[in-house]
Amino acid sequence: MRGERPAKPKPDAEAAPPAPSPLQIARRLFGLIGGLRGRGVQARLWISLALTIVAKVVAVFAPLVLADGVNALAAGDARGALDVFVSLAMFWAALRFVSVAGPQLRDALFQPVSEQAQRRVGAAVFGHVHSLSVRFHQSKRTGAVYRTIERGVRAIDFLLRFLAFNIAPTAIELVLAAGVLAWRYGPMFAVIAALTVVLYAWLTFGITEWRLRFRREMNERDTEAAGRAVDSLINFETVKSFSAEARETERFDKALADYARAAVRSNTSLAALNIVQSVIMTVGLAAMVIGAGYVTAAGRMGPGDITAVILIMMNLYAPLNILGFAYREIKQSSIDMEKMFALLDEEPDVADAPDAKPLDAPRGEVVFDDVSFAHEGRDRGLSHVSFRAPAGSTLAIVGPSGAGKSTVLKLLFRFYDPARGAVRIDAQDIRAVTQASLRDALGLVPQDVVLFNDTIRYNIAYGRLEATQAEIEEAARRAKLLDFIEGLPDGWETRVGERGLKLSGGEKQRVGIARVVLRDPKILVLDEATSSLDSVTEAEVQAAFEEAARGRTTVIVAHRLSTIAHADQIIVLSDGAVVERGRHGELVARNGVYADMWRMQAEEPASIAAAE
Repeated sequence: MRGERPAKPKPDAEAAPPAPSPLQIARRLFGLIGGLRGRGVQARLWISLALTIVAKVVAVFAPLVLADGVNALAAGDARGALDVFVSLAMFWAALRFVSVAGPQLRDALFQPVSEQAQRRVGAAVFGHVHSLSVRFHQSKRTGAVYRTIERGVRAIDFLLRFLAFNIAPTAIELVLAAGVLAWRYGPMFAVIAALTVVLYAWLTFGITEWRLRFRREMNERDTEAAGRAVDSLINFETVKSFSAEARETERFDKALADYARAAVRSNTSLAALNIVQSVIMTVGLAAMVIGAGYVTAAGRMGPGDITAVILIMMNLYAPLNILGFAYREIKQSSIDMEKMFALLDEEPDVADAPDAKPLDAPRGEVVFDDVSFAHEGRDRGLSHVSFRAPAGSTLAIVGPSGAGKSTVLKLLFRFYDPARGAVRIDAQDIRAVTQASLRDALGLVPQDVVLFNDTIRYNIAYGRLEATQAEIEEAARRAKLLDFIEGLPDGWETRVGERGLKLSGGEKQRVGIARVVLRDPKILVLDEATSSLDSVTEAEVQAAFEEAARGRTTVIVAHRLSTIAHADQIIVLSDGAVVERGRHGELVARNGVYADMWRMQAEEPASIAAAE
């Protein structure tokens, strides 16, 4: 039989993987995006690229126009020279405007493309994380996973812009600038420019590689702080009940302090890099100006040419700054994206078989056939569990804590696969059907119904979002909830709060029942759904359960045996094995494990009354 897949190495293991190269990032990024679709997307891409190239070419040649104007002003008669200078200066200003406005227009045109790319990748990663198995989510902090996705998606816009519109165009501008300097003023100026660029790039790349470890540490501390914050805020009731507000604040403050130290190291190393870059650019510009001064003194250049040399060098520094910034940010963005890629590389422990088919016309019969399973890190679990729940019947599963009751349900929902044996619905091995069709046939009401921070209508309709209002109201009626909803000031638009905390336990349970009734599954699963309720509320919810269970196969995991006395079959688990099975009266008469549990629960009210 098929067993569980071996556990894969986790993406947040202590030994951080090496950062992907920019080429690997580009390949994976464009592979994720695929062919971007949408009205005018291709046109926007080509126009944006054309605007970038035009802006780069104009930026190189514009200073030569101003140089000619200054030379004319210095050499000619005052009136005629001034007219020439004004005309050339206006032309130079127009060219400069084109070189500056082109990238701005490009950014505006490209923004919809970038947003679509971010949306597609973000949705792909989010959907993939949802597809991962229960084991993955149980081992992760929700805040940390979300922060990983957020940072990775945020890096997409930068990578797209710089990989598509800055790397190649900037290289073109550097080559053009060197060529113009050599052609117009001599090879010495091209050599100075080239040496400046090479030295700048060499030191920038080297220092950036050195400081990457500070960025990685900063990201890890940021993820840790976010994870602690979300954990604490989600469990705020527990924090308050233990008067632990100060303790949680101290823990969060410590996480922020760790992040702050890492951020200081990262930003300090960035400042060191910027200083080194400034030194190189200043020395290169000074060498260019001094060289131009000597050539002008020798009579081979005019005063306007000095201006042109300075402007060309300054224009050269703009893309040079971008190159340094781009390399630095691409490397840093690779750190932001590597964990997002690691999430995408995670494979679910439980996946649909390549030839999986939808569950065929389910009636609702559930069979466990010699099933064994143990959770990771435990030496005991289910052992050779077998039972059959005929379609339309009620099966109850009872036993002490840790006996394996909830594990049975997880295997039924195929959150895990058994190590041996098979789980079948209507004679179909659930490993051979799609998980979506399997779970469409199942409806779960857990012990603690967790609701979305939205309206009551949305939370009930979550079972079937396309349902009409009449169908939603009928589900609420069957869950004994309709009168309560209609009596609320905001009615169906009442918001239930974070995890449904604005509702009582019984109200939340009935919302969960209504949601399942609306889904109309063949198999209703109740996981200790009344164990946390008082006796009055339990009776009300039990009536709703009986209404919801009509005509369905019902599987109940119960702590209170009085709630399952009516079941067609009761199986008793102990240490992961079935030790007894039968109807309530048979099991009590057998005077075994079930009978002991029944007597203990029957004695509890008497003990409480005596104590009072």
